[in-house]
Amino acid sequence: MSNPIRPYLAQLVLSRNTLERKRRRSERKRKRAGQPHRVTVYLAINDPHSYLLLQVLEDFEQRFGIELEFRTLLNKQAEMFPAPELWDQNALNDGAWLANLYSLDFPAERPNRTAEDDLQFTAQLIEWEQQTGFVQKALPLFTAYWNGASIEKPSQVADPQRLSANELELKENGHYLSGMIHYGGEWYWGLNRLQYLERRLMALGIQKTANDQVRFDLGQRGFCTRLSSAELKSALVARSKQTEEQTPLELFWSIRSPYSYVGIVRGRQLAQHYQVPLVIKPVLPMVMRGMQVPPTKSNYIARDLKREADQLGIPFGRIADPLGVGVERCYALVELARSQGKLNDYLESYARGVWAEGIRSETDRGLKILVERVGLSWAAARPLLADDSWRQWAQSNQDELFSHDLWGVPSFVYGDTKVFGQDRLDQVEQTIADKLRGS
Repeated sequence: MSNPIRPYLAQLVLSRNTLERKRRRSERKRKRAGQPHRVTVYLAINDPHSYLLLQVLEDFEQRFGIELEFRTLLNKQAEMFPAPELWDQNALNDGAWLANLYSLDFPAERPNRTAEDDLQFTAQLIEWEQQTGFVQKALPLFTAYWNGASIEKPSQVADPQRLSANELELKENGHYLSGMIHYGGEWYWGLNRLQYLERRLMALGIQKTANDQVRFDLGQRGFCTRLSSAELKSALVARSKQTEEQTPLELFWSIRSPYSYVGIVRGRQLAQHYQVPLVIKPVLPMVMRGMQVPPTKSNYIARDLKREADQLGIPFGRIADPLGVGVERCYALVELARSQGKLNDYLESYARGVWAEGIRSETDRGLKILVERVGLSWAAARPLLADDSWRQWAQSNQDELFSHDLWGVPSFVYGDTKVFGQDRLDQVEQTIADKLRGS
């Protein structure tokens, strides 16, 4: 049984007050040392997010008067990537979407590069790391790489000690991805999280223009606004007159994924706004499928999800991890909730309970709260907890997820649009809006 104190400890660790105290300590330390606002950027030549990030850094540096330093990466931490080929393909899809969103350069398809190419380009980046003007030198190199061009052979091979030191530094500082920014003890992932660094630097008052605005929040800023009220109403009336069955929004989901918690809240908002059916397909958590989620990864996810949830107005942080028994009890009652037309309410209630309210679902007392507050009978639910027939449909959902060339949760499928992560719900929304317009 889980420790009843842990939800409150998690809430304290993830609280805004704790974060602000850490930031104040970091700022005092910087001032005492007489250091500039130094931002460390971790890049890999073969990473789409690194290429996009590099394209905006010169302007970003000028906006805030920060000092950039760079670390070149190449090798992934294998334990952090349970499906590396699918991860790479998803990163490519993400890159194309983000490039279009922010009017940046990105190829139509991944260039045909070899491991030798990666080493050659990486060697050149390492050679430039300690030199001035890194961005001005590295950006043409990245552009050449992603557009399939060749470069002159660097004067030396990639220094394995330097490369290993960079990759070890990334790991020891608490991360595993490239395309990352590290500033004052916090991590920011490429364009997806750059808005949070913007907000932090603006709070310090170091922006060069007084009326400067956050620029890298377009995915959140436009949510549920792609059609005007009049356009939406007209489109929904026209659709109601059609006889063809509506395309559902499918959500592949896990109760143990905090991103899934935000995904179900936002997915339901999106489905309700555009009046499309939402079909939730739970799968087993990665850890319960024999995959690894190392502490470094889970710690970053909790902190990252906290700022995402705060920005979206979704409560999060008093965590009662449902791993194991809590997951099993959640899924054992899925068919009961489905039979009474309350499945989506039940799953969101459960997710909010374990990720925001500290309700310990492995206990009868906790589970009863989650069940009854959505109108389900505890007397009907309790005998079903011993039934594990749900494992069959959970496996079927997992197989279907892989058939879409996706592996993680939350993943969303709407027709031919298939995305991983609640970050890309803006892409799903664009597809729905385009379909309603008839384009």
